[in-house]
Amino acid sequence: MTDTTASPAHHTPAAPAGGGTRPRGTARTVPGTPLLGALGIVAFLALWEAVPRLGVVSDRYLPPASEVLVALAERATTPAFWTAVGDTLAGWALGLAIAFVAAVVLGFTLGALPRVRAFTNSTVDFLRPIPSVALIPLAVLMYGTDIRSTLLLVVYACFWLIYIQVLYGVADVDPVAEQTARSYGLGRLARVRHVVWPTTLPYLMTGLRLAAAVALILSITAQLIIGSPGIGREIAVAQSSGAVASVYALIVATGGLGVLINTGVRALERRVLRWHTSVRGETTA
Repeated sequence: MTDTTASPAHHTPAAPAGGGTRPRGTARTVPGTPLLGALGIVAFLALWEAVPRLGVVSDRYLPPASEVLVALAERATTPAFWTAVGDTLAGWALGLAIAFVAAVVLGFTLGALPRVRAFTNSTVDFLRPIPSVALIPLAVLMYGTDIRSTLLLVVYACFWLIYIQVLYGVADVDPVAEQTARSYGLGRLARVRHVVWPTTLPYLMTGLRLAAAVALILSITAQLIIGSPGIGREIAVAQSSGAVASVYALIVATGGLGVLINTGVRALERRVLRWHTSVRGETTA
């Protein structure tokens, strides 16, 4: 049977530990990047404010930014808003954690057993392309509007993102390093700890970074469509009641959550991979 999960020699995986690969010693940071980012946000808000006020788009469908921010501030003073945020983060974190543990365990196990990995390739190729949203009817049938419906979608999507990266990392282990470890009498667990794990970790963190964003997207999607607790359900309620400004305010809140999650995962990635050449290049540039 053909091994369809190709090794890194035939596949270029997502760049570990950063936004792209770069030769050692050439990493550079753009001066004033936070200031430029702040100016970009200000420019976007100014454009948003101008478009409905100039009549380019009716304010019935796109309220001015100032009105949306006021609605967001009012929402932020209510306990219901923070309860919804907590429910969203709970579904995100729990689903991502389950997917991470399952993907690491299965990835390391099957990566170390080529015959078993080849035996499961067909199953993986069949299941992996199925979009998580296609499981929404099944989730509703099994769990209704319970948080478990959200977890089903999040775990399914995030598992494949992390699992495939783990397989790439295990396949990228240097055979010379593996043989050297064997010659020094290291057992299987010791080789996994000192050889396989350091090689796989950059791939694993890349998968985690990608899965963290997807987990938030699917959490909001499940809440919006299924009606499980969270910000997504609040958006649906606001839309059904005609509170357009509140709809946009809640969408802005989800964007803020996405920024916080991405910042936190990148900080974790830099800390875990501080020994990696790409991270050292960023810090010393």
